[in-house]
Amino acid sequence: MIGDELRDQVMAWIADDPDEGDRAELAALLGAARSGPGDAAERAAAELADRFAGRLEFGTAGLRGAVGAGPNRMNRAVVRATTAALAGWLRYVDPAATSSGVVIGCDARHRSEELAQEAACVLAGAGIPALLLPPRQPTPLLAFAVRHLRAAAGIMITASHNPAPDNGYKLYLSDGAQIAPPADLEIEAAVRALGPLSRVPVAAPGDRLITELGDEVAAAYLDAVCAAARAPRGAAWLRYVYTPLHGVAGELALRAFEQAGFPPPDLVEAQAKPDPDFRTVASPNPEEHATLDLALAQARRTGADLVLAHDPDGDRLAVAVPDDRAPGGWRQLTGDQVGALLGAYLLGRDAAREQAAPQDRAAQAGDAAAEGGRGRRPLVASTIVSATMLAGIAAAAGARYVETLTGFKWIARAGDLRPECRFVFGYEEALGYCVGTTVRDKDGIGAALAVLGLAARARAGGESLLEAYDALEVAHGVHLTEQVTVATREPVHVMARLRAASPSELAGEPVTSFTDLTGGTADLPSADVLRFRMRGARVVIRPSGTEPKIKAYLQVVEPVIAGRLDEARRAARARMDPLRQAVRELLDG
Repeated sequence: MIGDELRDQVMAWIADDPDEGDRAELAALLGAARSGPGDAAERAAAELADRFAGRLEFGTAGLRGAVGAGPNRMNRAVVRATTAALAGWLRYVDPAATSSGVVIGCDARHRSEELAQEAACVLAGAGIPALLLPPRQPTPLLAFAVRHLRAAAGIMITASHNPAPDNGYKLYLSDGAQIAPPADLEIEAAVRALGPLSRVPVAAPGDRLITELGDEVAAAYLDAVCAAARAPRGAAWLRYVYTPLHGVAGELALRAFEQAGFPPPDLVEAQAKPDPDFRTVASPNPEEHATLDLALAQARRTGADLVLAHDPDGDRLAVAVPDDRAPGGWRQLTGDQVGALLGAYLLGRDAAREQAAPQDRAAQAGDAAAEGGRGRRPLVASTIVSATMLAGIAAAAGARYVETLTGFKWIARAGDLRPECRFVFGYEEALGYCVGTTVRDKDGIGAALAVLGLAARARAGGESLLEAYDALEVAHGVHLTEQVTVATREPVHVMARLRAASPSELAGEPVTSFTDLTGGTADLPSADVLRFRMRGARVVIRPSGTEPKIKAYLQVVEPVIAGRLDEARRAARARMDPLRQAVRELLDG
């Protein structure tokens, strides 16, 4: 049985829900909860309680949750309310800008096309042009399209690398970057103040304010991203395996590889086509190593130099390389390792372009914005939870390094308040990389081209990517990083406990500084983040932005003395193991 209050909430939602299937789904659950057999009634009541526990709220850059009916799920009603609130917010902050429209994209997840169409009809009903990308496109294309089309905002229907039952609603502002405070809070408030959905004007599909775009945006994206990433000499000999992991990046990525001059990859055919159920993987998240099993098996059979994998919406990139010392002979690089390799490579490439003759520089860059930035100091960025090696790489290259909060809404804007600099590269440890300014968000396709360029150059010089990374550690020290994640329904309570009784030592090492980012610092906005520093070590703790978890990001740094890299790595590991255990005990309370 369910209580009267929950029953009334369900009935009110059913009366206001615009989708017949979702209304029927809730009605069936309500019926089962009220009159079904014992176990079935309890399950239905628990399901309804979860669906009405609250409304999906903005996380990292929008909404994300399981597809289904109710306010705590992804569905047409939630998309209608959010888009109506967005339309009202856009008209309030800049009425003139709304005439340029809002561009909308979607991936291949369950109901993605339907939810994209719903957003378009709500915008058109509000008198705002809706520009629909072709269905089943990667998120970086949507981020690119916002600035390319001079749109007032962008909406991407995607759940990125979340499990198959999920979908989401990702928002971009007119600068092409993910939504950031205070806009997210203002739109949240507008959703709560919206009133009945029956009062939201909704245009019919095919309304004159809805424009279905063709391939022209993808072609412009490819021209821009490939012009800045031409294959170097010797690239024709590069052998690599590629998988889009049943997502939507495959077609555009294959076009990019060809247009940039790289040889075609050895494609993992079983994962080449979009599949919202991700049938060949337990998880579509490439951070989980088992996700690459098919690609690695194919690489072992073919003797490949490299494995590249995109996540389902194409904004993240996983990289694996041969390593005789690793199980199975292959090692997946961490996001921090790829970030350091790309940072060094791109800063070197940028310096070479700066020194080139004007006509050669323009041909190499293919980017008017990059040419306009000539003479400005190069800038790279990573987050407070990423490894700090990029800071040393930047210093050695004479570049500016900026540390941001987690999320590409901060990384992509790292150079906005620094007009004396030009943005070259940014990354976060969760396999996200932003190469230049073509896309002001993480872009797995642009990053894949950069990795291919780096790998081809290394191969031509008789060097592997692992050897290139070894050289970086010899120069800048071993930077060993790990994560500790603890599931919790009460992350606020865990953070409050740590604030009230912060440790004075961790794993026997005195805590030399403790920073609570609540309220912000001189360099960082306010955030629910705690940072502990020890001698040659660091721990950053924060709640997850998308899941009921607390995450801790650990780093141990050991200098490499007289080139003794293995010795430094053993020393770092000897310090990391007890630190990891101490942090887990700290989070468990």
